[in-house]
Amino acid sequence: MDGTLVDTEPYWMASQVELVASFGSEWTHDDGLTLVGSGLWHSARVLQGRGVTMTEDEIIDHLTNRVLEQLAEFGIPWRPGAHELLTELRELGVATALVTMSISRMAHHVADRLGFLGFDAVISGDDVTHAKPHPQPYLQAAELLGVDITQCLAIEDSEPGIASASASGAVTLGVPFMVPLSPSADYTLWPTLAGRTADDLAKLFSIVRAE
Repeated sequence: MDGTLVDTEPYWMASQVELVASFGSEWTHDDGLTLVGSGLWHSARVLQGRGVTMTEDEIIDHLTNRVLEQLAEFGIPWRPGAHELLTELRELGVATALVTMSISRMAHHVADRLGFLGFDAVISGDDVTHAKPHPQPYLQAAELLGVDITQCLAIEDSEPGIASASASGAVTLGVPFMVPLSPSADYTLWPTLAGRTADDLAKLFSIVRAE
């Protein structure tokens, strides 16, 4: 979700800077980049190591609240082409799942504001035992959709997300945003989803599965 469907990573980073500063420490943009795509409980432990004397759950709730406040103030900033592509997939009847390490109330806040039913299943960070880069989130999503993971195509923007998706067995597409993604035989890279269609995804899936 964050960084692939919507441009919320800057909101998370600003919230991290604000929180760490409130405990008298410093958190930089580069520090924030190291947490892109990571599970929130991992991120919370990192922030504790930088002087934030709150429990993991308190940190996650605080950051989520601040991001939701920014979404309420500034609206949902869609990534280029993401809303259009998702709309087309749904019009074609393609089963879709949102797989995010944001907690459930954050994931549903975005999913419920698409203007249409965008996902048949939502897997959030508090729905899984193992966060990305573990494959569990994607395997669990495929199970909820009632499909074999090898028949799925995952779109990700971060290294933990790419690792999770490719390890699960899904055809994996990387669309980098805040952090670069190195070329690999394990996934395909597109610079953007802008102008991309469901037919483009179908062609990519066929090519990868034919290899």
